[in-house]
Order: sequence, then C-alpha cells, then structure tokens
Amino acid sequence: MAISRREALKISGLVAASTAISGCTNSGTPEPKADSNPKIETKTDYKAPITDTDKPRVVVVGGGWSGLSVAKYTKIFAPDADVILVEQRYEFISCPLSNLWIVDKIDLEFLTHDYLQAARENNYTFFHASATGIDKKNRILHTSNGDINYDYLVFAPGIDYDYSRWTKDIAFETRLRQEYPAGFIPGSEHISLRNKVLNFKGGNFILTVPSGNYRCLPAPYERACVIADYFKQNKLDAKVILLDENNKITIKEKGFQSAFDEMYADYLEYHPNTAILSIDLDKKVVVTEFDEIEFEDAAFYPHVRGAKILERCGFAKDAKNMLEAHINPLTYEVIGEKNIFVSGDSRPMGFSKSGNTSNSEGHFVAKLVAQKINKTKILKWQSPTTTCFSAVSIAPEKAIYIYTQYAYDEKDKTFSFSETISSEDWHKNGAVNADSITDWATALYNDMFKNNLV
Repeated sequence: MAISRREALKISGLVAASTAISGCTNSGTPEPKADSNPKIETKTDYKAPITDTDKPRVVVVGGGWSGLSVAKYTKIFAPDADVILVEQRYEFISCPLSNLWIVDKIDLEFLTHDYLQAARENNYTFFHASATGIDKKNRILHTSNGDINYDYLVFAPGIDYDYSRWTKDIAFETRLRQEYPAGFIPGSEHISLRNKVLNFKGGNFILTVPSGNYRCLPAPYERACVIADYFKQNKLDAKVILLDENNKITIKEKGFQSAFDEMYADYLEYHPNTAILSIDLDKKVVVTEFDEIEFEDAAFYPHVRGAKILERCGFAKDAKNMLEAHINPLTYEVIGEKNIFVSGDSRPMGFSKSGNTSNSEGHFVAKLVAQKINKTKILKWQSPTTTCFSAVSIAPEKAIYIYTQYAYDEKDKTFSFSETISSEDWHKNGAVNADSITDWATALYNDMFKNNLV
C-alpha cells in the first residue's frame, strides 16, 4: 500500500514520529507497594539560580523527545504552571534520522535544535544541569547547578547502556564506549560513527543488534542497509557484518530481508541468533558461538537499561535487569508517589523505545500532570503512537514504513498491538516512503520546538 506524505502525517497525528518502531511485550499493573530500592540523595547544598514562584512548579528532567513534549504541553494544558526543563546537553541532536546523517545524506543542521528557542516559544524555563538526586520529603530536585523546589516532577531521562553481558571489566567497557561507540545516544557517538564510516578504507565493519526491547528496533537494520549502500556506491572492498542476538529481524522483516538479499548480497552479511561471547580489541576479533570474525572497525550496540538516575532516586525496578522505572503503567506515576512521573524510554511497558512513541507519551503525561494542577478528572490511559520510516537504500532513496498503536487488556493486565499499517514493498512504494521522511520529521521537530498556537 503506497502512502502519500499527507496521509502519513495525518496518520501520525503530527505527534508520533521517529526512526523506530518497537514490538510490545506484556506488562501487568505494578504491585501497590512502593519500590524498596535504596534511596540515595546527592545533595548540592545550594539553590539553583531560578526565581521563586507561588505558582505550581513542574520540573521535567530530560530534554529528549518525551521531556520536550511534556514541558511544552504541560504549559499549554496548565498555563498558570511554572514549568522548568532540566537538561544536561546544550543543544538537541536527534537520534531519529541520524543514520542518514552518518552516510552524508542529510545535514547536521536538520538534526540539531535549540533548547532556548523551545523554552522561549513555549513559555517555560530551560535550565542547563544534570539531575543528581531528590529529597522527596521536601520536594527538592538536586542538580549539578543547584537545588530546585518542585510540586510535580517528571523524569524523561532515556536509556543507559548495559555492557555487563560482554564484560565486568570497567577498563574494557571504557574502551568499548570510546573506541567503538554504539551510536544510539545522540551527540559524540554519532559524530564518531559518521567519521568511522566516511573514512573507512575496506574490510569488515561489525554492527550488533541486542536482544530485548532496545532503543529503536529497526534502526540497526536500517543502519546496516545505508552503510552497506555507502560502501557499494563508493566501490569499497568492504562488508557490513550484522550480528543479531535475535533469531530473526525484529521488525519489518520482509522489507529488510529483501533489501539484504537483493541489494547488498556482496556488501552485507546477516547473522541471526548470534550472541558475542568475547571481543579481542587488540587483535580485532569477535568470538561467537559459531565463528571467529575479524574486523577493521565496528559499532558495538550492547543491551539497554533505564537511565541510572532512576536507580539513584530509588525508582527503578530490576525486571530482567533492565532497571526501568517502577510505575503504574496506566498513569505513569512512580509507585508510592502521586506527584512524580516517568515518561519515555525509561518506562517499563513494552512500547517502542523511540522518539515518536516518547513524544506521544509526553502529550498524555502532560495532560495527567495538568489535570492534577487544574484539579479536574484524570483521563483514562491513552495509547502512544509509533510511526516509522526506515531507509533501505540511499541511491536511489527508498524506505519502508510502519504505523501502530497499542491496546490494554483490563482482564489480563497486558498490552498488545491494536492497529498496524505497514508498507514494506520497497520495490513498489520505496520512493514514496523515502520522500515522506523529512516532512514527517519536520512535523515532529515543530511539535517539540515551535509554538503551534500562534
């Protein structure tokens, strides 16, 4: 089914875009007791340089796709609230669409956006700092630049990597992070990976796909396609080696597999059900259960977990070691707390860990916070939306597409897909889908950064 740009944007509701779509695992409602993880309060002992206010204050930690959405829409739904966005980066660089920048198909300017502009246009405060802990009793968020009082607190801190399945050696992990970054946390990792690809001279370039609900399910497969295409276009004696812990391609299998087979037979080797047993960084050899593979360069993508700030604050639950937030999945409230929420990739529900899903969740969490401020009836749970265009080639430009929403079963206390639309025939619809990518991303950037009420 071919989908026009207008139809794609209409389907996504202009609030649901990223370069990823994720499957949804079951998640029951949490037990009613508060999390028993130890609380660590990292105090700063001085006040942040923020003006006092008598208005209800909402502090949002994390300026990614969800945090930006929460900050903007809380202010829209509760205009009298004092909203503060706490973010440790100086500027926003998008992880969605970064694969196209890595192979020099789009400009960095398209991915980079201004936190100060977002705060100015949407009438909230941007505060540059890292969150370090909380004092729940006195409702204080500790940050690297001082303490901030809050009435409501929303954590949207994203993911951290978990290298523990590969190594317990901190020195070895440091080498992996620095020499072979995964490229799924935006900023320097993407710059490093881009330089690796554009300067690659030949040989094996290893990419990995972790198991579990990792960030951006289709993104490693998209990355393999566009890098293989770059090698092909530049006639390099080079090959992408894609080592996938999963027993098959996790999403949009038909589209990606056909691209692997038909376009990149000489430039891409796909190894499903292949876990890494060891990595020799000096000899540049990866050992799996089946083989030893030499490589010239790599981007090793480990397992992911919830951001460590949640664990530091005592809000993480060690479910299958993902240490995601311990929240009520229908209200996003931290268990035992009625004024602290978690949104985005650190939440435990099996929705996509992607920009689009996080953005649409942010809209809903903003409504929940605003309704507490406004003392109105709290909404029932609303499904996030996942929309995804994944490039399978860059010359010519072709992409595949999927859209989905989720349903909650009250009886079984589980989530599942409720509606899915896909377009994986890149022979027929690839050019149309590729033509939609930047329009779709622009709509989401505008949703997060621009004032769309004027």
